[in-house]
Amino acid sequence: MRKTFCYSLFIILLFSVTSCGLFDNQDTYPGYVRHCIRIMDRHGLYSDTPEWQARKKEFLAAADTVSDLGWANYLIYQAAQVAGGKHSGLGAPERDTVNYPEFAPEARMLEGGIAYVKLPAHSGAQVSDSLYAYSVLHFLQENSSAAGVVIDLRENYGGTMYPMISAVSPLLPDGEILQFKGKKRTTPVMLDFVLQVVGIEAPEIRKFPEGTPVAILTDDATASSGEATLLCFRGLDNTRTFGSPTAGYASANRPFPLKNGYSLILTTGRDVARTGEVFCDDPIAPDVETETPLEDAISWIQATK
Repeated sequence: MRKTFCYSLFIILLFSVTSCGLFDNQDTYPGYVRHCIRIMDRHGLYSDTPEWQARKKEFLAAADTVSDLGWANYLIYQAAQVAGGKHSGLGAPERDTVNYPEFAPEARMLEGGIAYVKLPAHSGAQVSDSLYAYSVLHFLQENSSAAGVVIDLRENYGGTMYPMISAVSPLLPDGEILQFKGKKRTTPVMLDFVLQVVGIEAPEIRKFPEGTPVAILTDDATASSGEATLLCFRGLDNTRTFGSPTAGYASANRPFPLKNGYSLILTTGRDVARTGEVFCDDPIAPDVETETPLEDAISWIQATK
């Protein structure tokens, strides 16, 4: 009797463990794909939709036919696009990305006492988070009496948002600056937390005078963390945006490291501005759509004085 009970218990546990995906062997291409699909099924922003539930079966069936890494990665990417949306995908191993070009921010004074800051995309591979943030932060602290500030987010296709937001933190009010709305919960993003991630203490920040005009420039390459930085200013009375609509990747991604060095990049939440507006896959339109955003931004700042 005891032997039969133990055998039955073993079968139940084996079935349970297998169904959870713990036996997916990432050293095999089918196991590697199945492992990723199970992560998507649990965490993907759209994993509760009928489309994903239907396509998931197709992806799992296709996983059994995978015989090389290229096909495996392609299948994972296609599945991620369904479970997480267009912002999801597969990140290359760090060894393959260290030579990607990365640029430091640009900061200078324009005529009329207007401060200009360009925030490029940032991953931290070539330029450290602290260097990125402090190079702008110090400039703004030294020019806090500027007539206004232009923040140029054109061609900022994303990366990590913390250094970007920290860099322009003297222009933001304390407290909640953004929210991430996931499938089951909404997470507030606080300015002091963002600063802590970069290693900056909130008391170090000297705020600009209330009412300082802030103009933000965007284009169709402003995406992801670039859009998150943009949304931190949305709803502030002294802010206006110029340029063209953004790329439409205003969502929160979570990386899941994989055994082979790749990372499954999965969208898990939508961006929510302080206005309560929810953003995700649609472009964010500027207040003033124009082909001369910098010139128009300068004119607006000058007109407010």
